[in-house]
Amino acid sequence: MTGSQAAQRRERILTAAVRQRLIHPDDALLAAFVDLDGVTDTISALQRAFPDSVPVLHAFAAKANPLVPLLKELRRLGMGCEVASAGELAQALAAGFTPEQIVFDSPAKTRAELRQALELGVTVNADNFQELDRIDDILATRSSTSQIGVRINPQVGAGSIAGSSTATATSKFGIALEDDGNMERLLRAYRDRPWLTWVHAHVGSQGCPLDLIAQGIAKTVAFAEKVNADLGRRQIVGIDIGGGLPVDFDSDNTAPGFDTYVARLRAHAPALFTGEYRIVTEFGHSLLSKNGFTAAYVEYTKTSGQRQIAITHAGAQVAARTVFQPESWPLRVSAHHPTGANKTGPLVAQDIAGPLCFAGDLIARARPLPALAPGDIVALLDTGAYCFSAPFHFNTLPEPAVHGVRTGPDGDLRFELLRSAQTIDDLLGNSA
Repeated sequence: MTGSQAAQRRERILTAAVRQRLIHPDDALLAAFVDLDGVTDTISALQRAFPDSVPVLHAFAAKANPLVPLLKELRRLGMGCEVASAGELAQALAAGFTPEQIVFDSPAKTRAELRQALELGVTVNADNFQELDRIDDILATRSSTSQIGVRINPQVGAGSIAGSSTATATSKFGIALEDDGNMERLLRAYRDRPWLTWVHAHVGSQGCPLDLIAQGIAKTVAFAEKVNADLGRRQIVGIDIGGGLPVDFDSDNTAPGFDTYVARLRAHAPALFTGEYRIVTEFGHSLLSKNGFTAAYVEYTKTSGQRQIAITHAGAQVAARTVFQPESWPLRVSAHHPTGANKTGPLVAQDIAGPLCFAGDLIARARPLPALAPGDIVALLDTGAYCFSAPFHFNTLPEPAVHGVRTGPDGDLRFELLRSAQTIDDLLGNSA
């Protein structure tokens, strides 16, 4: 889909949503939308990128958008689910994923969480040596069908966003592969635990170049080969390579694509594609970000210090990363008439402000857009992951409704509710 086609698709969705009062100045000032047709196309691209000769489970990173109806849709499209908390595990099970389709990653798994995962047969990636000891204790009293691996940190360095780089020398995740003594301890861990048959690594996501990610996976594959060679048996049979494909937040461009990602993996880690290892991926951002947007009404406009400001109903409560780290997580904003139609006209530098009661609640600063007026609509683009699905509850603002949309057989757009709008009564119930 070209940039102009993507813009036309969003305009069509927004105008249809206005007509159906899914966004309305009286009772739906803020709403989010997920293009389910786009999600289908993106997942198909991921599945096509990996060769049929290699067994792969593509596990969606639930943290990116854990709404249960959306997880059900992803399961229907052939995805597994990667979870990082007891809550996400519950959501994955509620969405119908079988334990064999679920991967549990977290740096802080409790004993109770480990017992539950191992009883169910969920795949578990242990984060550290102490967690391996806990698993030893659990398996001493019960059997498990879980696939169990160790998360290693290949320590290949950081990308341009420190908070998204998980394979630095001092990362909190995994066992640091190059720290003194760790290679020997890991080899002993695998030798002493025949049930330890997987290895996991995740280099990072936004801001990490593909070659850096591929280098981290190559070190992980080399580690698996070393374990099998040193033990004289093929003990490691699967490699969880994480996710991390970066997203272009500057345009409607979807590059780099999954095919490019796989090409870099082939170049750096050809042994991954011999068919000797099963593979798990854990993509999130790259599957959903560009397939979602958030729409909000402009409530007021003003000028302060010669700067034009539009006060809208979308701020940190639906785009926390952008508000608190705007240089790392910028979002595009489009301007629309009250009908939802794209707004045109001379571009004016405007701050796009949210409703929260602190000065930094800004989605964009001095952003050139057609002049906004009360009653207009702004759309925050590329927010299908880690935005409206990860609400920030400052000022006790209600979570907006989330609507899925797909094209019906007749060509009409059909909306389906993925999350109901939170009511004031809901908020009171949560705080009473």
